Amino acid sequence: MFITDTAHIFSTIVSISLFFNVILAIAIIFLERREPTATWAWLLVLFFIPIVGFILYLLFGRQMTKRHLFRWEGRKKIGIDSLVDYQIESIKEGSFEYKLEKTPTIYKELIYMQLLSNHAVLTQDNQVQVFDDGQEKFDELLHDISLAKDHIHIQYYIFKLDRLGTRILDALIVKAKQGVKVRLLYDEMGSRGVHKRDFKELIKLGGEVEIFFPNILPLINPRLNYRNHRKLVIIDGRIGYIGGFNVGDEYLGLKKKFGYWRDTHLRIEGSSVHPLQTRFLLDWNQASDRQDLRYADQFFPTFSRKGDTAIQIISSGPDSQWESIKNGYIKLINMAKKYIYIQTPYFIPDDAFMNAVRIACLSGIDVRIMIPNKPDHPFVYWATYYHVGQLLDAGAKIYIYENGFLHAKMLVIDDEAVSVGTANIDSRSFKLNFEVNAFIYDEKVSQQLAELFERDMLYCSELTKEKYSNRSAKIKIKESISRLLSPIL
Repeated sequence: MFITDTAHIFSTIVSISLFFNVILAIAIIFLERREPTATWAWLLVLFFIPIVGFILYLLFGRQMTKRHLFRWEGRKKIGIDSLVDYQIESIKEGSFEYKLEKTPTIYKELIYMQLLSNHAVLTQDNQVQVFDDGQEKFDELLHDISLAKDHIHIQYYIFKLDRLGTRILDALIVKAKQGVKVRLLYDEMGSRGVHKRDFKELIKLGGEVEIFFPNILPLINPRLNYRNHRKLVIIDGRIGYIGGFNVGDEYLGLKKKFGYWRDTHLRIEGSSVHPLQTRFLLDWNQASDRQDLRYADQFFPTFSRKGDTAIQIISSGPDSQWESIKNGYIKLINMAKKYIYIQTPYFIPDDAFMNAVRIACLSGIDVRIMIPNKPDHPFVYWATYYHVGQLLDAGAKIYIYENGFLHAKMLVIDDEAVSVGTANIDSRSFKLNFEVNAFIYDEKVSQQLAELFERDMLYCSELTKEKYSNRSAKIKIKESISRLLSPIL
């Protein structure tokens, strides 16, 4: 009798689960209006692993409503809206003044597109320092923190309180004791294991700490898919950092699993620090219940000219109307005349991106893509391997970085333009995560990053058509499964 009752209960649970699976499948197809590839991927998960698939969908699959989460009226006070309107109109009329004759004017269509779709003002007075090594980047950051006079705004997807994180926290505590206002924002999922109470000394000294999309209960987060992947530091409104390095010992190459950590980060002085500051304030106000950060003169100081590098700061996320970083990548690829260099830890693009790269290859452009040899997420790695393999027939050159883990997110075009930031080349970065990239129109910076790519090639093995064709049956199976799941990875 007990066995019969247990079987009946189990049968009822399975029937209810299957019923909800069908309802969920109908919702995905008819109500959510996803892209067909993502729809099929979720249907595959739901029907092959019905109960587990339902749970996975609740955790990872629900879409965020297309409302603008990050409205900050204070940006009108710093003239961003009026400056955007002015730059759009003057570019349309042909009267916009480019400080450098060549590079920015070549990319005026891209500049206009990002102004129109992303409110990304073009600034032309910037000085850029490039870091490709974590030790150098964090040494410089700690030096800048030690010199801060008014405020330090620091935002990372991953902030670990290991040796590096503790060094940075100690430096922030020292500045808080000196009266510098410190604000720290970190992502709940990226910084798993870190709690607000860990910053109690900083908070006691007047520092503020906020968490992006925190858990509603321990280990329960309804927004697993929508994470703030940005890495920004703004010091006194005059110095800005943007790039791929998070805070943790592995970013110094101190974790055996990854070995040397190869990444790219920028230190910027000039007017592009203002849109970096605006980005931080918007994110801070979303995360904070008080939403108390508004325009203040000390956040947006005036600059004497620091350099002559032209930059646009481009943001994207589920709150954006357009996939601005992806669109910027594709526009750059379409405008290339000589070469395209791409570095990314994950290469799982959509059809639009893949077709743009194929067309560039078939047009005789020298296309080189570099990916890591050390997977940190197996399904993502094998989906990446599949996608780069599909570009070999078109003539792309694929390089596998062997000197540790490659985490850089960089695209360089023709010694003229480059994008560096937080966005990987995958649907997660293009649609789901909150990302930020610097699009730089400058020959010197572009050449420096192209030379860095070519130096990294010395530590790579090349994936040729012959090698890819002779890959093992085991790898082919991994690729096939990962390719089907790639729209939701």
